[in-house]
Amino acid sequence: MSDMAIVGKEAPSTPQPGKKGSFLTRPIGGSKPRAAKPPSVKNSARATVLGAAPRADLLPPEITAEHKQRARQRSLWLGVVGALLIAVVGTGAAFVHNVSAAAGLAAAQDETIRLQSELAAHSQVRDIKENVATSEEAQRVGGSTDVDWKTYLTNLQATLPGGVAITSVLIETGSPIADYAQSAVPLEGARIGTLTFEATSPTLPSIPTWLNGLATLDGFVDAVPNSVAIVEDGSYTVSITMHINAEAYSGRFTPEEEAE
Repeated sequence: MSDMAIVGKEAPSTPQPGKKGSFLTRPIGGSKPRAAKPPSVKNSARATVLGAAPRADLLPPEITAEHKQRARQRSLWLGVVGALLIAVVGTGAAFVHNVSAAAGLAAAQDETIRLQSELAAHSQVRDIKENVATSEEAQRVGGSTDVDWKTYLTNLQATLPGGVAITSVLIETGSPIADYAQSAVPLEGARIGTLTFEATSPTLPSIPTWLNGLATLDGFVDAVPNSVAIVEDGSYTVSITMHINAEAYSGRFTPEEEAE
């Protein structure tokens, strides 16, 4: 009866000699022994790692999740604090730059005010210089057609024969704003003025001699006798028209650098 009770059951496995770690089962009925399968670890939720230190997580999953949540919150707060620090540093740098720029602008404004004050202090000198420059320019323009008539007429008288005296002179010239009208007669030279004078001679004048003398004057262009008349006392009156050019200008008001 005891033998029947173990029919179909395997006897306890014993290690096979010569094969370490191998398990054999021997059935009661005398069949061939077969190797026992080692326990499977594929379906196990937590497989044991051979050679590692034994660990066991005894905390509930809720606490573990809470710890992870707190870690994420700390990371977020660190990011916020870092962003705030960057913003504060940027704001401070911008503030320092604005303060420096404002200081530079204030210094430039102070310098401008100082220069303006100096200019105001020397404004009278500047006005005087401007007035002098304006006067010199006006004198240069106005004197561009100047003829020293006193000297010129004295030289004209000196070209006449002895005993001949100039009694009247009519002068026509251009101006700084209006040129003298030129002759329409061909081959006549350019002119800046005309002198018509009368002279008295005690003897019959030699007109060619007079004209040759006039030709020695500066600016002489040409001369034409108008008339010769005898007066009651036996003397003669001669009328001559003479034209002059720009060489008759005195140049007294021309700057030295322009004259050169």
